[in-house]
Amino acid sequence: MRSVRLMLEVSTFRPGPQQLTPVVTFGIVISFIVAFVVVVVEVVEVVVVEVAVVVLIVLVVEVAAVEVVVVEEIRVEVVAVAVVLVVVRVVVVVVVVVVVVVVVVVVVVVVVAVEVEVVIVVVVVRVVVAVVEVVVVRVVVVVVVVVVVVVVVVVVIVAAAVVLLIEVVVVAVAVFLVVVRIVVVVVVVVVVVVVAVVVVVVVVVVVVVVVVVVVVAVVIVAATVVLLIEVVAVVVVVVVVVIRIFKTTSTIFPIIEMIPMVAASRAR
Repeated sequence: MRSVRLMLEVSTFRPGPQQLTPVVTFGIVISFIVAFVVVVVEVVEVVVVEVAVVVLIVLVVEVAAVEVVVVEEIRVEVVAVAVVLVVVRVVVVVVVVVVVVVVVVVVVVVVVAVEVEVVIVVVVVRVVVAVVEVVVVRVVVVVVVVVVVVVVVVVVIVAAAVVLLIEVVVVAVAVFLVVVRIVVVVVVVVVVVVVAVVVVVVVVVVVVVVVVVVVVAVVIVAATVVLLIEVVAVVVVVVVVVIRIFKTTSTIFPIIEMIPMVAASRAR
């Protein structure tokens, strides 16, 4: 890191015996203080960034696991954490700039008052260059964080849209299945009605045929009975006629036999 290099440069600076004055000592102490402040700021910033990254990862994982209704709330949380992260970065940069300005002003005042330019100017230039590099790095990091936050928000929006699209497809499939079930039920009802009508028609036809057969059988039996009765009547009539014929014959034959006898008796 830039602050570590700054501390190494200040610690390796060796002024000559003729230059080791109270002003030089004060400049070196100020340089160490500035380097220490920069190191502390970097450590705090790293901790904050790591915590924020963990929070963002957790929120993104939650976004991937929640329903569409909760996506809006999670998205608001992600944006809020990202904004807080950016604000923290900006505050850190502002604090570093203020510290650098104060240190530079103090060193310049001391240099102007004591007129020891060579050593102090070298130290101040090194401190200013290192701190400016740190500030530039901070600005670049802030830009990168903003870009990452925008990308995360876009990814969250796209994920929400994809989840919504998936739910729309699921609803469409469910509606299609319901329509298919309704069609199947209608077809089954129609088939059942047709089968019932066919069964009723068949039963009616069978009943009609049975009734016709029974009626024909009854008619045939009745006709047969009538015919038998007529045959019996004819036989009875024939028998009566034969009996009468026999009776008539038995009456006529004696009369015929008596005719010659009557005629013979008259002739005498």
